[in-house]
Amino acid sequence: MLYTLTRKTMGPVARLIYRPVIEGTENIPRTGPLLLASNHLSFVDSIVIPLVAPRRVVFLAKSEYFTGHGIRGGLKRAMFTAVGAVPIRRGTAGAAQEALDSALEILNDGLAFGIYPEGTRSRDGRLYRGRTGVAWLALTAGCPVVPVGLSGTQDIQPVGSRFPRIRKITIRFGKPLDFSHLQGAKPGPARREATDTIMAAIQELSGQDYVGHYNRRRAT
Repeated sequence: MLYTLTRKTMGPVARLIYRPVIEGTENIPRTGPLLLASNHLSFVDSIVIPLVAPRRVVFLAKSEYFTGHGIRGGLKRAMFTAVGAVPIRRGTAGAAQEALDSALEILNDGLAFGIYPEGTRSRDGRLYRGRTGVAWLALTAGCPVVPVGLSGTQDIQPVGSRFPRIRKITIRFGKPLDFSHLQGAKPGPARREATDTIMAAIQELSGQDYVGHYNRRRAT
């Protein structure tokens, strides 16, 4: 109920204020398990996509977004809760596989799941090599992947700023990618091929410069 209420209230208000450019929503299947694989520029990406997608999209969000203090922490907690994000711990033994297992459960329930193949947000605006977890999910769940290209979200709340800013953003949804032809192939090469295909589609939508190595999380 909270998710539905948020979409009906916060969604139109956000569109009125930010006037985002939204393209390709017709490419999103309305039913069945689905992966939305996006580039990652800001923590607001996990709020923007569920608000503009024509169906519910579930994201995993790091648990820190639900435990912050003060006004900023409270706003993040409220926004991620409202859009139905699921908290996940990072940096623990087995955390990556736990996240994939949680995502697979969501897909098996016939829902749409949002994922960032880069693993962490890009701080320099470039698109980094994708990690193969997205392909593992697509091949295991047997579901299509819709690539998503975001631009401008990094300017809404840059690192170090306390409150969101009004900036121009663009969200592009590409045509669904089907990897059923890779079923039964050697797992390693199949996942790499599927992941590279997904990243190429994201790059075409976002227009970012591509980097041929993995993005690394900054130490905290």
